Amino acid sequence: MRLEHQHAGKTAHPVDVCEAVGRACLVCHRATLQSLFFDGDRDLPAARQLGVWPTLGIWAALCFGGALYSSWLGYGGRAFAATLATFSWLLLVLLVFAARGVSDWLASRLGLASGYLLAAAALSAYLIYAFGTNTFSVLHGAVVALGLFVLMALAAFAGQRPAGAWPDWAILALLWVTVKFARPHWLWPYPEGRLAYVLTILLGVNVALAAFLLVRRVDGVGYTIGWGRRWGFFVLASFAVFASIAIVLGRAVHFISFAPRWSEWKTFPFTAIGILVFTAWPEEFLFRGLLQNMLSRASKSDLAGWWTASVLFGLSHITNGGFPNWRYVLLASIAGLFYGWTWRATGSIFASAIVHALVDALWHFLFSTT
Repeated sequence: MRLEHQHAGKTAHPVDVCEAVGRACLVCHRATLQSLFFDGDRDLPAARQLGVWPTLGIWAALCFGGALYSSWLGYGGRAFAATLATFSWLLLVLLVFAARGVSDWLASRLGLASGYLLAAAALSAYLIYAFGTNTFSVLHGAVVALGLFVLMALAAFAGQRPAGAWPDWAILALLWVTVKFARPHWLWPYPEGRLAYVLTILLGVNVALAAFLLVRRVDGVGYTIGWGRRWGFFVLASFAVFASIAIVLGRAVHFISFAPRWSEWKTFPFTAIGILVFTAWPEEFLFRGLLQNMLSRASKSDLAGWWTASVLFGLSHITNGGFPNWRYVLLASIAGLFYGWTWRATGSIFASAIVHALVDALWHFLFSTT
């Protein structure tokens, strides 16, 4: 540290040394924050991503558990078998695409055709349900077929353009509007409409996978099931900090009240799994893996993509509990910031979906919306 002064024939000044050390620490600190929050060039694959066979095991367990529970409730016969077959196929696609190398393998073997075949398989799954439950109509079949055709045509039209082209936004908007405002009981009336939301979500995820992972080949989505270094810290820290903010702010604006459902806690594991698979995972895929990802690429700013996607996530809840529900928008936007941070820090929607599912599950069991 004294060499420069020694060559100049001067005495060293300790303040110069302190200043140099301070500047170095500041640069290091800034670089650390940038790499942790906003470094868009990092490659963050899941360190221990599940392979195909473990994923198939999870799928089989979920399907078997659902079939057993449905049989216990008294369901059976042809309609039940057709519904179970459709549910099982759509769930299989949702899970197996998160296994190591599946989407890359399909795209390398079949190219763009893999996306169109997957969309055709989704249509076939709906037809199996419709014919098997005796609920098929030409109008229903035409609506589903036309919707799939429009979405896949938009993906094909986007071609090799960078992620964030206008057809990408059109696909996301159509998917969101369909799930948010469509009447799913109209397409999925059996059994008594109880699976209408779940089957609509599964169909939407299948189409999004076909469009974005197989046809558009969007990078950095993080559609993986796995675990990496320090992920536990990211998940727990994100959940703990958001919960602290949300509980205080939610009660301050009279959005939530403490109303624990102690008698229902025995169902917590099953409810949490259902929230993870059918709510948290699809929403994280849409808002983080696709929307935040493509906004960051289009704007060339991780910060802009993160904040914009979080605000849009909040606004997507404006109709929940009556329009306009600005308290819900506020809390959901803040939640989106923490989900987006977790996704960015880990590079996987699995981690952000766990945070999302923990928030929703504990909200369900401990609080009520006022």
